[in-house]
Amino acid sequence: MATPRRISDIRPLFTNLAQTSHYEVKFGGLPDPLSQYLRKRGITSRFIAEDAGLLCNNAVLPTTQLATAEITGNYIGITETFAHRRQYQDITLEFYVDKEYKTLKFLEHWIEFIANGSGESPLREGYYFRMRYPDEYKTNYTKIIKFDRDYDNSVEYTFIGMFPVALNSIPVNYGTSEVLKASATFNFDRYVAGKVDSFSYYNG
Repeated sequence: MATPRRISDIRPLFTNLAQTSHYEVKFGGLPDPLSQYLRKRGITSRFIAEDAGLLCNNAVLPTTQLATAEITGNYIGITETFAHRRQYQDITLEFYVDKEYKTLKFLEHWIEFIANGSGESPLREGYYFRMRYPDEYKTNYTKIIKFDRDYDNSVEYTFIGMFPVALNSIPVNYGTSEVLKASATFNFDRYVAGKVDSFSYYNG
């Protein structure tokens, strides 16, 4: 038989809920060829490590699902379902664009680097695209850290094999001025939930 609970007993549970507005994005682990290319294009490693993530005004925590297959015949009249692959969905991050347009250039030149494996000038007649090797443009230590105002608790997601696959349209108009924003869709091979150093991983 269920025991009734008083409002005073459950109020602490609902006054300690996580909020959506406290998080941090950190870009890290960019391969040297990509970092060198971005530096030539005016995007420093310091901006990437310290400022780019702070300008991310809208992020999403990653989602995952298991692909399954049905098996029949092991037991008479029974259909079993087994997981055979873990699947991940792309995420979209939105950024404020600074007055020097470094945020926009960071995203543009990252994609530009991926598709500029030919090494040719894009102004050259007969220019063609050739994709670079993944280990030249995928980052393995980009993080989204979700915390709350007291900073006592947090959950951390580390993305492995992450790179932008789309820079979304950015509307501009002659109407009332607003803060310019740029959003990009990122693909990744997998993520790790929780801190990734060995001590934290094996000790909860």
